Amino acid sequence: MSDAIASEAEAAQGRAAATALGRGVEANLNLVVLGKAAATRLAAVALLAEGHLLIEDVPGVGKTLLARTLASALELTYRRVQLTPDLMPADIVGASVWLPGEGKFEFRGGPVFTNVLVADELNRASPRTQSALLEAMGERQATVDGLTYGLSRPFFVVATQNPTDAEGTYPLPEAQLDRFMLRLELGYPDATHELEMLFGRGGFENFKHQDRLPKRGNADALVAAQRAVQTVQVRPAVGRYVVDLVRATRNHTDVLLGVSPRGAQALFRAAQAFALLDGRDYARPEDVQALAGSVLAHRITLRAQSSSGRDALAFIEEVVRRTPVPM
Repeated sequence: MSDAIASEAEAAQGRAAATALGRGVEANLNLVVLGKAAATRLAAVALLAEGHLLIEDVPGVGKTLLARTLASALELTYRRVQLTPDLMPADIVGASVWLPGEGKFEFRGGPVFTNVLVADELNRASPRTQSALLEAMGERQATVDGLTYGLSRPFFVVATQNPTDAEGTYPLPEAQLDRFMLRLELGYPDATHELEMLFGRGGFENFKHQDRLPKRGNADALVAAQRAVQTVQVRPAVGRYVVDLVRATRNHTDVLLGVSPRGAQALFRAAQAFALLDGRDYARPEDVQALAGSVLAHRITLRAQSSSGRDALAFIEEVVRRTPVPM
């Protein structure tokens, strides 16, 4: 019994440390990305839950600032790749280079060998190059010339795409979208926060002086926090609620492709991280509801001939309304 009590005490300490780390990262993000508390909370959830983040929005609203601030707060290594149609898979994962003097090949890792990778305008890369990220995002490894190389831990991908520019882009395939735990939009700031940016009282001004922002931990602390997320209790009824939501997307006449089992796992783990950031050691149905749109909407494909005319997010919101909530 004493061992069990000690183990639970250690787990509680781990959760408390993880909550402090997550809230600290969130605080740094809010100093740079002004007036977007809901979006920064989702970014922190994805980070703690070992997911990846897709930000779909117009240029200049702070997508890259968010990723770089997150890396800086935890002293993580950071790489950014600007995706273009002529980029090759080797430009992402690396390649074997011949060394004439030594008479052998040597592997040179690409930008994917980092803690935080920003893939800017991912939909501008060709499908072949996009696919180079699939293994890295799913298995945290990269295979080149038949050899597999493990990636750094933690490994967090923040990808961006511009929803208004279709020329010269390649839509992200379902397999790629399914690798992202969360999708979010930042949107334009309100007038008050935009005025603060003009006079250098926040936003980019804080970003330029990130050395002045508090450090919230390091890579080891983040890995420990990610393990602590898994100790957050999820009662069977809440797990069943996740399954009911996901299955409802697969059995609807308006849906061509429903949410995958990976999507159910993402919603489950995201709810644990959301509860942890809220200072709780248990997840509630309200956590699942708060995250359902961001976790599930990008994973479904609606039929083009659907008479409803609704988008994926509206469909998920309807599914949440219609699915019975456990007590």
